[in-house]
Amino acid sequence: MSKMKNQDTRRSLAALQIYIEVLEAEMSICKVQDFSLADWKSDLCFTAKTDEENSLVCQTKAVPENATKRDDGWKIMRIRGVLDFSLIGILAGISSELADHEIGIFVISTYNTDYILVKSKDMEKALEVLDKRGYQITSN
Repeated sequence: MSKMKNQDTRRSLAALQIYIEVLEAEMSICKVQDFSLADWKSDLCFTAKTDEENSLVCQTKAVPENATKRDDGWKIMRIRGVLDFSLIGILAGISSELADHEIGIFVISTYNTDYILVKSKDMEKALEVLDKRGYQITSN
């Protein structure tokens, strides 16, 4: 079997064991002055801080007034279940499938799992691609 077919077989087998849950929230990706106005009670609120910026990913309805830049129009899905740190290639498989179909993503990893944001206009196509490759798609 060729190397390419081996990779495709491994991807398909891995996909059969991966459940992707589509969440209903409309999301925004923002740069903020600081995190003082972030809605910490929201179910979905992700932050990152570096020496150059403060980033916030939150529901569009909760974008704070101190956002200096924002990109609206994202939908979100998560890999369902707690992922062990020893698991390799889960995001690579998903991102490769979507990249092959020219679908851009924004990824957030937490201690338990990974979240994948896709532009709203691309979500239906993304779900079709993943479903055809054997990923188990559910919604909340």
